[in-house]
Amino acid sequence: MKAVYSGTFDPITNGHMDIIERASRMFDEVTVLIMRNVNKKCLFTETERRDLIVRSLQTLPQVHNVSVVIGEGLTVDMARQLGAVAIVRGIRAVSDYEYELKQATANMMLNPDIETMLMIARPQYSFLSSSVVKEIALNGGAITGMVPQEIEKEVMQALREQTKQSQK
Repeated sequence: MKAVYSGTFDPITNGHMDIIERASRMFDEVTVLIMRNVNKKCLFTETERRDLIVRSLQTLPQVHNVSVVIGEGLTVDMARQLGAVAIVRGIRAVSDYEYELKQATANMMLNPDIETMLMIARPQYSFLSSSVVKEIALNGGAITGMVPQEIEKEVMQALREQTKQSQK
């Protein structure tokens, strides 16, 4: 069975990595699906995000059944095109649940053959999001332990460059 784990992943966090690792033990194949979201101002391009995720996954040798692709349009349509039977989503709090319930219900209406599987964030990641990482870093805080170590310097550098650009 194949699943997709969709999101913007800007940048990927250790919470995302945990969901990927756990989903990879449950499904034969997991595709990390980087979706374009015109409502979000992203730090990294889709291609840069794909490269960051691929590098981060190399640190998890047991995760051999994970691929990374860039998608657009409806997630449920991308899942169908990729042959997935499920869309994996992580939830951290009640507010995530309410949002994900609406999305899952809409997806069910669009394609009843694709299930949505909600995975509860581990407690140490229950506060963690890409937005939180960016906010902490932009205000001089350390993001060690929040993003994979292999990409931490690159994330910090991109945020420094964004700050310089916004100050001009």
